[in-house]
Amino acid sequence: MSRRLPVYLLLDISTSMKGEPIESVQAGLQLLLSALRRDPHALETAYLSVITFGSKAQEVSPLMEVSAFKAPALSASGTTSLGAALTLLANAIKRDVVKGSAERRGDWKPLIFLMTDGAPTDDWRRGKADLDQQPVATLVACAAGQHADTSVLRELTDAVVTLDTADADTIQRFFAWVSASIAMSSQKVDLTKRNLSGLGDLPPPPPEVNVAGV
Repeated sequence: MSRRLPVYLLLDISTSMKGEPIESVQAGLQLLLSALRRDPHALETAYLSVITFGSKAQEVSPLMEVSAFKAPALSASGTTSLGAALTLLANAIKRDVVKGSAERRGDWKPLIFLMTDGAPTDDWRRGKADLDQQPVATLVACAAGQHADTSVLRELTDAVVTLDTADADTIQRFFAWVSASIAMSSQKVDLTKRNLSGLGDLPPPPPEVNVAGV
């Protein structure tokens, strides 16, 4: 059995995402899934999970292989419980990711994509502390639109990207880049036999996806 590359998508579904943004995220998930199902490396190696956060965090899609994954139905409401989502993610990694031993090879370190259009409304630092206890290859945080709090995201990870707007075209281009990143990552871990180490291991983002600080 091939070593798995666990991929977790953390998606903001707070009230500010209502309308075009959440509909675009929904369409983006379908685009991502269609692209990965056409990639033999992703089909063999990548496993997907979706965690959403509004007034509460919820694992709406447990970790599963691309061929069996179904995009969850999303609706926007409530506040922005980012801290709860990070804690839920930490617990999922602890439960899901197989550690290596003398008898078997473990999974690759997880690849995480987080998208939010606002600022957390709960104790995100507690969630960060929980996540820091788990092995993570790369956490890419996306600030979608002008109201996203990039200062919080910069404290979570060095890999921060921004979207100038949260409209349909921009969000779907972000998800196209995410799918390309997952596909490239699944190929790299198979070929190089090493964990990923940051944005440098991912394909260059399109013009709509800005690398923070560049």
